[in-house]
Amino acid sequence: MNKEPQVSVGIMHSTEIHFNLRGYFISAQGLVSGNQIVKYVSGGVEWNGVRYGQLFFIPQGKGTYFTLEDVTIGLQFHWERRENQSFMGSLHFREEGNQVVAINQLPVEDYLTSVISSEMSATAGLELLKAHAIISRSWLLAQMQHRSSRMKKKSQGALNTTAELVRWQDHDDHTLYDVCADDHCQRYQGITRASNPNVFAAIKATRGIVLKYQGEICDARFSKCCGGVMEKYSTCWENKDYPYLESRRDDATGENIPDLTTEEGARQWIESEPESFCNTKDVNVLRQVLNNYDQGTTHFFRWKVEYSVDQLSDLIKRRTGTNYGKIKSLEPLHRGPSGRIDRLRITGSRKVRIIGKELEIRHALSESHLYSSAFVIKKEGKNFILSGAGWGHGVGLCQIGAALMASKGYKYDEILQHYYPHSELVSEFE
Repeated sequence: MNKEPQVSVGIMHSTEIHFNLRGYFISAQGLVSGNQIVKYVSGGVEWNGVRYGQLFFIPQGKGTYFTLEDVTIGLQFHWERRENQSFMGSLHFREEGNQVVAINQLPVEDYLTSVISSEMSATAGLELLKAHAIISRSWLLAQMQHRSSRMKKKSQGALNTTAELVRWQDHDDHTLYDVCADDHCQRYQGITRASNPNVFAAIKATRGIVLKYQGEICDARFSKCCGGVMEKYSTCWENKDYPYLESRRDDATGENIPDLTTEEGARQWIESEPESFCNTKDVNVLRQVLNNYDQGTTHFFRWKVEYSVDQLSDLIKRRTGTNYGKIKSLEPLHRGPSGRIDRLRITGSRKVRIIGKELEIRHALSESHLYSSAFVIKKEGKNFILSGAGWGHGVGLCQIGAALMASKGYKYDEILQHYYPHSELVSEFE
């Protein structure tokens, strides 16, 4: 049986980082404590007037932790903000892209305790927390294996021509650390978010347990709300699929998916509110998944945004860096089985171009990101109206749907089989 691994988490990047060592840490200059500042300098990191290629602070004694100032959370999403955050474990500084990156290294199970409390409310029920602990652990260990074995190549920017831009961001884009701390990977906020006994119980009860398919740890993706149908992997990332990340109805059957790849089918689906696990307005269920800043969103199963031609033209120009002129039309060219668009033709008075995949589309059509790319377009006069379904990419576990399942009495293994069919639960380490 393997031993519990350590994970390295990229917390923040800046030209200057202020932090506070709460207790004593071993450093290149001996034992240190209290307020500190590191700065980017050409070729490294400067601290107390000395330049280092990299810099480590190793905690000494129980209860020792550190606080980083002005950490950005929800980068480029509608809830983006800055806050001071505290972390257990070691602190590591390196230079990356003419900035200093702060990296936290700690045991996997300690990391998961924070992730579960950051991704979801710590007041969530035990079965839901068990399910999320297992998928977060599976996803993390799968990413660590991919990075260490170089099984994946950097995937961003797969196609970039004057006629078409198709790209996606994946978690293995990181090179100096295993995962980042924000929604691009898994939301991790150290000990800033309080954990209740249920979180610790869920981690302990599932310690070392992961989802596997044919002996490989599952790349267990998840999002806030699938919108009623789960999406397949290739709609959002590279052109391959996994049997355990198949498209399914988010209901008790998991079957009978309407054809949402056509415009007519997508419109009928999105303009209706079909019965689904994630179609709930139960405040007690939503509170289990949505932290305070997420609860500013009240419409996510079905949503609508409206732009004038001028607003949309300016928005797309700023968000893509390309001047299309006056936008004449938005035309979906391909949809996945949940109705999510992964190829969209933008026609303007000066330029026509196809963009994809789903996150690129969401980025281009919102000041932050659209809730999802499962939307239909209606042009009324000089206005474009986008009506959509779901929040996030929709692949794998639907957090709101899983919360509703748990509230109805489903056990964690039943929830996991619903969202990751053909997988099995296996103990990976002690």
